[in-house]
Amino acid sequence: MHHGRRLENFKALTSFPWHLAPVARREGPGARRPPPLNAGAAKTSRWPRSAPLASLIRKFPKLLMKPYQGSAHKTGPRPAPIRSFALSVAALWLILPNTQAGPTVGLWDTGSPFTDPPDRTHQADWKRVPTELFSLETDPAKAASDPGYYGREYSFQGDALVENTRLSALFSSAQGRVVLYAKPDVTPASGPSAGTTGWGQKIGEIIPLSPNAPTARIRHLDVLRNAGDEVVLSVTFAAPPAADVTTIFTFGKNEIVEIHPTATMSGVRMQGAIAYGVVPGFIGDDLIFGPTESPATTLALPAENMFLGLLPGEASTFVLTWPPGRQQLQLQQSARGSGPRTLTSVDLTLDGQSVYLAASTAPGLWHREELKPAFLEKDVALTWKKPFPARWKTQFAEAGVKTTFAFHDSPGQIWRGVPGSYSYPAWFNGDQAFYHLSKKVPPKGESLIYFLEGQDTPPGYLTPVDVLQATLGRSASAPILDVAGRRLRTHHRRGGESVHRACTCGYTEAIQVIFEAGQETTRRDYIKEAVEDMNYFVQRHVERIDEYQRFAAEITRFLQSTGTSAPELKPYLQELESIVRQIPQEFQVQQENMKSREHAQELTRQTLALTAAASPNNLATYKELLKSWRAMGGAQDYVVAQCHMIARKLFQEAGYGATEDPRRLTAAREIRNRCRQILRNPDGYEIWADY
Repeated sequence: MHHGRRLENFKALTSFPWHLAPVARREGPGARRPPPLNAGAAKTSRWPRSAPLASLIRKFPKLLMKPYQGSAHKTGPRPAPIRSFALSVAALWLILPNTQAGPTVGLWDTGSPFTDPPDRTHQADWKRVPTELFSLETDPAKAASDPGYYGREYSFQGDALVENTRLSALFSSAQGRVVLYAKPDVTPASGPSAGTTGWGQKIGEIIPLSPNAPTARIRHLDVLRNAGDEVVLSVTFAAPPAADVTTIFTFGKNEIVEIHPTATMSGVRMQGAIAYGVVPGFIGDDLIFGPTESPATTLALPAENMFLGLLPGEASTFVLTWPPGRQQLQLQQSARGSGPRTLTSVDLTLDGQSVYLAASTAPGLWHREELKPAFLEKDVALTWKKPFPARWKTQFAEAGVKTTFAFHDSPGQIWRGVPGSYSYPAWFNGDQAFYHLSKKVPPKGESLIYFLEGQDTPPGYLTPVDVLQATLGRSASAPILDVAGRRLRTHHRRGGESVHRACTCGYTEAIQVIFEAGQETTRRDYIKEAVEDMNYFVQRHVERIDEYQRFAAEITRFLQSTGTSAPELKPYLQELESIVRQIPQEFQVQQENMKSREHAQELTRQTLALTAAASPNNLATYKELLKSWRAMGGAQDYVVAQCHMIARKLFQEAGYGATEDPRRLTAAREIRNRCRQILRNPDGYEIWADY
């Protein structure tokens, strides 16, 4: 029970008309009057002296509501001493802490400002800010009954600290920022963790931004809500020479922090070392940013609703989410010439809307692996092991394009339309991670292992996607995650009734078995259905290739018209146009091999003609037709896969190419949105499911 409910119960107790309370009536010779209050108290009292005070206080309201035992009267006034005792007990019941269900998030007053770096040296002097300020009065019961005491504001003597089992947030008044720590383990909510490591793992510093400069110090702090399971603070930051900036911070039971701006706040900065930043794709591949060799110290990112920060040490991450709007995200990096370049902060303009921040820490929460030449064509056990189940993934270069690979549960082979067959490059054996790289997926550069989504992830752990859904809501998150768009389109005409290996190779192979058995005439209906299935497969490929041709034509017109209206973007747009041109070029190169619908109809006629009569030449004739079927289908497989890879490359390069000039972001978002539409519901020959 929270203090707010205790207050309601207290009011009910103090306002109850005790003089009208009914009493028990015993009929007959056993009836007796109430004993004197000073007579036999130890024997007849309902309040055992041995009961702990807290237990007594909590039981008292229920007991008090029961009839007064020992009275022969139906009604009558309660003895005055009992009513006085009731009021006293009720007051104590209001202010005593509830040991049965303590608050899950606590607000503390440190008594003096935090040092830099902060420590817990004077933790014994900290005071918990009560959820009901009446408890600070000399007579809490009287204060609770007097409207004059209502509306009192708490005045901090030092800095504010908010802490729950997942985070610590230190409001440093002198530095004008909120220092955020993430906790890996459950910490008692009854108070701050003891010891020098009690804060948790430092994630970074939250700094509100005014239109002209970051804030310098905290001028004032108001407690808007302190309810035991939620703390809401209105914090006024000084930002000279600009006007003060007021920000509302909301903390709950988990690691999510809501940061809501007011009119004078333009954005927020998460300051601290960042190893890599990830802009999730969901449809398409994620964009991964590290320090660049660009002379620019600000990198403009085409993030739309979500950003994942991977922190040094491979044990901590944070995720930012924000609702749709005109927000812009920037990464700041150190200047060149001052040693190895590092990412120093991420800035987000807020467009007047909240941003949500959630941090996590655990050993091995992400991993960087250098792809060494020695990895070529062998199974390599990494030094990293997954800390818990999730949908872990990484990226490798396949045919020159960065490609996402989700970790499988075991090694195996995969066939792809462009590179052909090769060993799948990433899998787990238990918790142990393995790579197998090849000439088709070469060991060059580095790979990052991380996750966005859960997969048998332990309860209570929020994945980045969980945070997105919890902060924006499932309805707003649905178009971002686009689960429906990540499903493969089918090329099976009859579902499970047709040949399961739905492709020209699979169908012709199934038909060949019948010809080899000399059953082509008796199983003519089966062959006819299989050939129709094969035609359906070819038709679906042709339709998909046509979609890519229309996409290429439309986006080429967009790039050219945008370059005409914005000449400063021409170099950027022309590079992207050179990528788009590869789609019609691949089509033209393979057009002869892909043949036509009329060619497929002629192959159908010739194949079915062999089922009219048995002949020793049927098998040999069919094998020649088989080559034509497979040549046509193979060319189409290649083109549809190549179109998909080109569209993914355009999706990536539109994002990476916009980083050095924020003027490119509008065009980048439009290009990436168009790529996202064409990449929805790919065919199995384009990419594996839910990549």
